[in-house]
Amino acid sequence: MDTFWLRVSAPFAAFRGFQAGVYRGTSPVIPPSAAYGLVLNLAGIEMRGSPDGVTTSIRRDLPRLRLAVGVLNQPARASLYQQLHSYPVGNSGKELAELTHGAKYWIVPVRREMLVDYDGVIGVQTSDEGLRELVRQGLRGELEKGRYGLPFAGDNNYLYDDIEIVDEPPAGITWYARFGPNESPRKGTCRLTIGIDRTDNSRTTTSVFAPTPVLSDSVWTWTPAEP
Repeated sequence: MDTFWLRVSAPFAAFRGFQAGVYRGTSPVIPPSAAYGLVLNLAGIEMRGSPDGVTTSIRRDLPRLRLAVGVLNQPARASLYQQLHSYPVGNSGKELAELTHGAKYWIVPVRREMLVDYDGVIGVQTSDEGLRELVRQGLRGELEKGRYGLPFAGDNNYLYDDIEIVDEPPAGITWYARFGPNESPRKGTCRLTIGIDRTDNSRTTTSVFAPTPVLSDSVWTWTPAEP
């Protein structure tokens, strides 16, 4: 399999799983699902399928990649408050609907966590020997086809400062490996999304990962699913 490496950096990043509530956390590293979307975006490979009702699905015929994710330095964490405008479930606040003349009438303050000074590495293994060149052309703006949207660092308000292909992963990376059933808990363990199902969230796949300095087989994850 062809293997190549991407180094990505952003002043701010936020990689949030599906969550509700007044506090929205972020994982400490880009999850495989987001890294997968970034690689395909750079290569100009369209992920969107046909709309399924009100939701745009993800194509089923996308390539499967073996990915590794890590950070060079643990990014700092910060948070900000934001007003979340929504339509409530049930009859809560229905007396406010008339005052907003059809606009969203339920406003809740939420606290959103973000990463500061994100400096990460994504390893890509693929049987498609042309993928590396497509990514390279995408980074140079040389793709002959259009590309959907800008590559962003998890949240569409946060853009990458730099994305580059590197020959080898830099030294000192903290990788995130799948957590084995007989392993002892260790600091930094987290759950990361691997495959996203937009039409049925119960089919979204996740796994528990833990930081490690060793680039072992358990660091590599088939995304969005094993062939």
